[in-house]
Amino acid sequence: MDSLIPRIYTLLFDFHGPQGWWPVGGSYFPKQEDPFEVTVGAILTQNTSWKNASMAIEALRHCGMLSVHSMLNASLEQLAGTVKSSGYYNQKADRLKRVCLFLQQAGSSVPTREELLSIRGIGPETADSILLYAYRIPVFVIDTYTRRIFSRIGVAHEHISYDELQGLFMQNLRLDQKLFNEYHALIVKHAKEPCSKVPQCWDCVVAQEELCVFGRTTGKTS
Repeated sequence: MDSLIPRIYTLLFDFHGPQGWWPVGGSYFPKQEDPFEVTVGAILTQNTSWKNASMAIEALRHCGMLSVHSMLNASLEQLAGTVKSSGYYNQKADRLKRVCLFLQQAGSSVPTREELLSIRGIGPETADSILLYAYRIPVFVIDTYTRRIFSRIGVAHEHISYDELQGLFMQNLRLDQKLFNEYHALIVKHAKEPCSKVPQCWDCVVAQEELCVFGRTTGKTS
């Protein structure tokens, strides 16, 4: 089943087309990509939609707070109020402060995964998003969409660990930041459309190719 991973990428790419995710000019981050802004976005998008997170980023920019120095100088209450649109704003303000302190101490060095995971509130998905999108390090990001799609397909079981599922992707794909970036975006696209919480197998290219265990067993492909 592992060999399905590269094949499914091709199917999704041909079906949905390129998604144009980070780094991009427009829909996610500005043309002049700023690793710090991408890092902030990865934190603010935790447990919320990108729309809400992007509103918080714009609020930070409008208030002149979109920098390590300004966030550290702002009070926790002021920062929380500015990112309120992203939800869980008190927690996220605290996480932003902690990340800023880390970045200030790290200087210009690229953070390691272990260093990011040592920051309270930064889990594997957020850490890997920062590495992939902010620093262009080829590490595959696993999210609930990835788990949903590939457990339905039968590549992995529903309760597989983050690291184990990530390992399946990284072992079966070439180590390529652009590939990992595009694949993750395609997974999100597919999970929001045919492979949503209520699956529409009749409109799923993977199910139509009879590569999905769920699609075959439920008989919903036609």
